[in-house]
Amino acid sequence: MENVVIFKNQTICTLPKIISLFSGAGGLDYGFKEEGFEIALAIDLEASAIETHKCNFENSVSIAADLTELGPSGVLSYVNKTINLGDKVGIIGGPPCQGFSRANSQSDPHDPRNLLPNLYLKIIAEIKKYYTVEFVIFENVLGMKDKKHYLKYSELISGLKQLDFAVTEKVLCATDYGVPQKRHRVLISALRTGQGYSQVLPIKVQGKMTVREAIGELGEPAFFDRKLKISEIPIHPNHWTMRPKSIKFSQPLAISSKTRSFKKLNWDKASPTIAFGNREIHVHPNGTRRLSIFEAMLLQGFPPSFVLKGNLTQQVQQISNAVPPPLAKSLAAAVKKSMEVQTN
Repeated sequence: MENVVIFKNQTICTLPKIISLFSGAGGLDYGFKEEGFEIALAIDLEASAIETHKCNFENSVSIAADLTELGPSGVLSYVNKTINLGDKVGIIGGPPCQGFSRANSQSDPHDPRNLLPNLYLKIIAEIKKYYTVEFVIFENVLGMKDKKHYLKYSELISGLKQLDFAVTEKVLCATDYGVPQKRHRVLISALRTGQGYSQVLPIKVQGKMTVREAIGELGEPAFFDRKLKISEIPIHPNHWTMRPKSIKFSQPLAISSKTRSFKKLNWDKASPTIAFGNREIHVHPNGTRRLSIFEAMLLQGFPPSFVLKGNLTQQVQQISNAVPPPLAKSLAAAVKKSMEVQTN
């Protein structure tokens, strides 16, 4: 019965089908899947991310396409091919955050990527003409609420309200949802008005709290080599990393936990946000190498069964951009609870 919800009007229905925009590897999708939602359609610009999505969501339609080129009508055409007209759907996603990120000291309010939330609204409005959109989930970095970006943020909130959604805004930290990572993100949940739905209130859960608990028992990874075969990678297909070439790795005690490019993790603390592209993933607590992709996945709360596709740089990007699945699962459970009849 996990894929059934009793709506406030007493109608028993299957859960809304999920349309995932800017899906990436599918961290947000995985959490909703764990709560019984069907991931019907996923769209992302990066072909490697969609290859990952197809590998881990075999029953979903996963499309590599530029949403800015598709536009609302193009997205709708894919939805029409995947979901019956009039069905209940949920739309989830988080547009690329680099334009809003505080890590980008040169972030510009006029960065073209900052127009993507508005595109998100336009796509929702188009889908809403032909489907019952029960809820919308939007995830992004804290920087989106900074003063220089706040106009775009407020336009997103007001746009959702104009589309007849009741909006809940929250800042959630991954460590509160069973993920050993201090990763704060803005989560906006918007439910269809007039249905008597309650607020979306994710319940905090206990889980692994330190780097040691997540990866302390793993053996050493394989180091990248152009001739390296997946069969030669130990433990997991993604347990690989770059060969440590910097002289800093020969002096592990000198590597600081405060620098950005060479931030060394502490065994007995949660990891900071794993958010660097270009292979600049954090340094393993032993100080002699960077984390493997698989170690980063575990610190993001991905299950060992999940596999990333693409080259090393693409995998770093996918895991850096992903929503931690345990946080996504708590969010999905809260959405489901908000739509259920309260029987007590």
